[in-house]
Amino acid sequence: MSKFDWRGHASMLGANVMWGMMSPFAKLVLVGGVVTPLVLTDLRVVGAMVLFWLVSFFQKPERVAPRDMVRLFAASLLAIVFNQGCFVFGVGLTSPGDASIITTSMPLWAMIFTAIFLREPITGRKVLGILSGAAGALLLIMGSRSRVVAAGQNAIAGDILVLCAQMSYALYLVLFKNFVSRYSLVTTMKWMFTFAFVSLLPFSAKSFCATQWTALSLTDVGAIAFVVCCGTFGSYILVLIGQRLLRPTVVGMYNYVQPIVAVAFAIYLGLDSFNIAKVFAVALIFGGVFLVTSSKSRRDLEAEAAKNTIKNNDN
Repeated sequence: MSKFDWRGHASMLGANVMWGMMSPFAKLVLVGGVVTPLVLTDLRVVGAMVLFWLVSFFQKPERVAPRDMVRLFAASLLAIVFNQGCFVFGVGLTSPGDASIITTSMPLWAMIFTAIFLREPITGRKVLGILSGAAGALLLIMGSRSRVVAAGQNAIAGDILVLCAQMSYALYLVLFKNFVSRYSLVTTMKWMFTFAFVSLLPFSAKSFCATQWTALSLTDVGAIAFVVCCGTFGSYILVLIGQRLLRPTVVGMYNYVQPIVAVAFAIYLGLDSFNIAKVFAVALIFGGVFLVTSSKSRRDLEAEAAKNTIKNNDN
């Protein structure tokens, strides 16, 4: 069993709580019609980029090797451009319920990519944990979902985009698991968001300039501020900490926390009710997280094999 690292788990819990709260705020802004999905994505990227650069001025300058700049660019495409862009566009086309259901696929993709690229074993305990977490998340979502799609929207295209967002982020977690520890948290994030900004600018500049910013209400401004400061800047800091300390599959499992937050938020607003089924769903989710966390990693299995080899040689 892998050693429990409370810092990694606390970071992933905090990040997914903020992401769970971000979805309804993002939908609120998009429903107003003033801000398009592309502009909202641009606001997230620009806002986080500015914040990370501001923070970097208060720490010791860190030089990044040219070869690693290329890797940071690739990481920014998977973790930010494709992930955020596909998700925001997808939520704008499909229903929040469908989008929430599809996000439960991310831990599965993380497990598959981890097995392919990092050769981590797919153990029975790990599969059971993912199935338990998925069952709990689906129980929450199906009991609280509202399948409302506006006229003229393409729900199937939206669902596919949300799925692509999950696959993109799962691939980032796996491919850059070891690389993210090479530089400081702020250095890594400021360059990733800078590259993301440069990548999005040609596609979003026209829409960004055409946006009627004066038409935004105070509620819209507050929602955008939360999406940028908490749902992007704060959450990406916490995810990078979790990514450094935990296995990709464990990081992915915390995705199941988002529907818990969404339902709790709905209950707080009086839009949903509390019942025993929700308690059972939460138990399934955290039980799944425990099973995946306690499953044996490749390092654990290799250590056991080496120990058994030594033991057999002694005999």
